[in-house]
Formats: sequence, C-alpha cells, structure tokens
Amino acid sequence: QVQLGESGGGLVQAGASLRLSCAASGGTFSMYNMGWFRQAPGKEREFVAAINWSGISTYLADSVKGRLTISRDNAKNTLYLQMNSLKPEDTAVYYCARQGGRGGVIETGGDKYDYWGQGTQVTVSS
Repeated sequence: QVQLGESGGGLVQAGASLRLSCAASGGTFSMYNMGWFRQAPGKEREFVAAINWSGISTYLADSVKGRLTISRDNAKNTLYLQMNSLKPEDTAVYYCARQGGRGGVIETGGDKYDYWGQGTQVTVSS
C-alpha cells in the first residue's frame, strides 16, 4: 500500500519561504515520477510542479517558475517543494502525488496520478 504524507505547510507573510516535504512509503519511490498540485478555496485543483523518477527533469507551472523548485531524495523516499517569494495567491492546500506507471514522460494532468497525500495547508498573508 503506497502512502504519501505531506508536511511543512503553515501561515507566512508574503515574500517568505517554505519547504514542503512528502514522505513516501509502501512502494518503490525511486521508479516513479512525482508531482505537486494545489487547490485553493473555491477553485479547481491545479498542477504546480513535477519531477521525473531520477530527479534530472522537472516541470513547473508558469505561475510558479522562478519561485518554486521541486526536488527529490530517492535515498530518503522524500519529495520536496521549495517555495520562495510566496504570494497571497499561493494560498492553497498542497498535495503530493505519484504518477501512474513507472518512469515515462512527466505528466501535468491530475488524472495521470494514482496515489495522493492528504495535503498540507499553505496560507500566505499580505
């Protein structure tokens, strides 16, 4: 049973930084592409960032490029999202997810991900 657990969220002021972590268990973490999604109140879930199984390739949504960085530590079965220069519009619940199927190209559609964490709240005040 694959389990994903996010941590690191919180309440910060605009311009601050946070690092989210996602601990994975129950599967071969290093063989799967991973992603971060977020959902703000009253809005649909949106793609934020993804990283391939080896960590060599990443893809970020245009809205977060230059401010957010995705990385992974396969030895620790952990996915990260470094968030800098946070804005109020970054306020959302952030979810990590495992892309279905081993390896392959990075996908941005949520329907391509088969396991999800419970989410961690990020709130950015102005």
